[in-house]
Amino acid sequence: MLLISIWRRLLRLLLEVFIVRRRRGSLYPPLRLVNHSSIIVPCLYPRINALMFVVSNKFPIIAEESETDSEESDVSGSDGDDTSWISWFCNLRGNEFFCEVDDEYIQDDFNLCGLSSQVPYYDYALDLILDVESSHGDMFTEEQNELVESAAEMLYGLIHVRYILTGKGISAMLEKFKNYDFGRCPRVYCCGQPCLPVGQSDIPRSSTVKIYCPKCEDIYYPRSKYQGNIDGAYFGTTFPHLFLMTYGHLKPQKATQSYVPRVFGFKLHKP
Repeated sequence: MLLISIWRRLLRLLLEVFIVRRRRGSLYPPLRLVNHSSIIVPCLYPRINALMFVVSNKFPIIAEESETDSEESDVSGSDGDDTSWISWFCNLRGNEFFCEVDDEYIQDDFNLCGLSSQVPYYDYALDLILDVESSHGDMFTEEQNELVESAAEMLYGLIHVRYILTGKGISAMLEKFKNYDFGRCPRVYCCGQPCLPVGQSDIPRSSTVKIYCPKCEDIYYPRSKYQGNIDGAYFGTTFPHLFLMTYGHLKPQKATQSYVPRVFGFKLHKP
């Protein structure tokens, strides 16, 4: 395996050198493709051609690995086609705080009471969340489709804040809490206490999401700038406290130690 790695690096280096020279206007023959033992490689010079021939015959494992990689990429691509909108949304970078809301919960009109007046393109946004094909989707312009997608994100956030106050929702957030998906408290004396997402207001577009530390009972900005752009109303002011009431054994003792400023070892006088 070490020898194969060395050959690969040598070939990559030689190819880069010849390609750079070619781009700079050197008089090497034009780039053409040759096939040796099922490996298509660029031939820039006869010596390179011979070297490729030797390597491809001596190490056919390279071709096998490339075929395996292509198969894996095809499998991953096919898996991605079957992903629901909810799973796709929750797996986006910056959306780690969200849990996946059950379709049954969303399909119950009682759980969506009052949301139609808050979200534009409500019906289309709901269809998008539930992966329902809309008959009017092809009639929308690109700008209107973007508005529907934005409305779907807002609608899902407003559904999410209600869902995480239910038994299933809190249970789903418990798993994320145990996996430290919400981050840890940045305060030194909290010793990496896992945090919970919280909003400073229940009104959309009022403030971004923060993380609440159960140990020092204070809130902080998330470390990720992507998470810092999420609306705090999608988690609300109630969730972390209801969560700790539900799982009382997870509530840590309140932090008592605090930092004491000193100058040359002497405490500073407080006026």
